[in-house]
Amino acid sequence: MNAARFLRIGDQVTLHYRLTCNGEDIVNTFADQPETFRIGGGDIDPRLEALLTGLQVGDHRTYELEPGAAFGSHEPQRVHAMPRDEFAADLVLAPGHDVEFSLPNGQTLHGIIRELDDTHVQVDFNHPLAGLPVVFEVKILAIATDSQTD
Repeated sequence: MNAARFLRIGDQVTLHYRLTCNGEDIVNTFADQPETFRIGGGDIDPRLEALLTGLQVGDHRTYELEPGAAFGSHEPQRVHAMPRDEFAADLVLAPGHDVEFSLPNGQTLHGIIRELDDTHVQVDFNHPLAGLPVVFEVKILAIATDSQTD
């Protein structure tokens, strides 16, 4: 760990962060344990990672991001009407509920139910904060380098 080191792709970073949208905390680690992850490892959105690159231990920054700058624009083509019978009979379906779908490659796709009727369920596969303004506050606590990359 080196306080003069600038954060870059492949580094492990320990930080506190707060993400707010329209004045509401979405996540806030400042009162709890910090988060640790590898930059470029896919743990956070690449647009937020890009803001971390170049920071040093002790840096405390707040970024006010325009709608879409943090999690992309809301894309109408990512909202799909799906046949209701494709959902498990015991699954509670209601607007605002999260649903998960297992993909053939083993990944999981998350969506939010927006509307439903007797035959279809409208699922939004956009990030929940897509198209919204976001405030991203971050304080870098530690940077560790590793010759291995993910």
